[in-house]
Amino acid sequence: MPVKIRLQRHGKKGKPFYWVVAADSRAKRDGRFLEKIGTYNPNTNPATIDLDVDGAVKWLQNGAQPTDTAKAILSYKGALLKNHLAGGVKKGALTEEQAEAKFNAWVEEKANKVAGKVDGLAKAEADAKAKALEAEKAVNEARVAAATPVAEDSEEVAVESGADSEE
Repeated sequence: MPVKIRLQRHGKKGKPFYWVVAADSRAKRDGRFLEKIGTYNPNTNPATIDLDVDGAVKWLQNGAQPTDTAKAILSYKGALLKNHLAGGVKKGALTEEQAEAKFNAWVEEKANKVAGKVDGLAKAEADAKAKALEAEKAVNEARVAAATPVAEDSEEVAVESGADSEE
């Protein structure tokens, strides 16, 4: 039974939400699956990925072939790296502790990159809000300035008219 690690689409029209599953390659895209490995939500920025890395590595070691998109997700979360390191342990190139240390270092570096992106997006959003607020304040001040002189001009005209009638 050839097994694929692939995405199974859920969610409503225009708002996709995916499950990352290990499924028989002959099964329908959204049909029967062997195990749910994680979820993928592309609607958020950055995309939200919740993945059981150990479960994915187990399926990869048993011969499951990931699809292109699933492979990108597994790579992003480090499942392919962990599988690679496990192969190195099996061959004797490094110990289990060394492999775990390398994987944890990579995960921390990746988490810092993602946190940096989230911070950058939040800063850009705050800057855009501040710029929009300043523009709105300027427009409001212009409206007030445009409305205020009209009232002053009419008072001056009334005062001048009254002065002419007294003479």
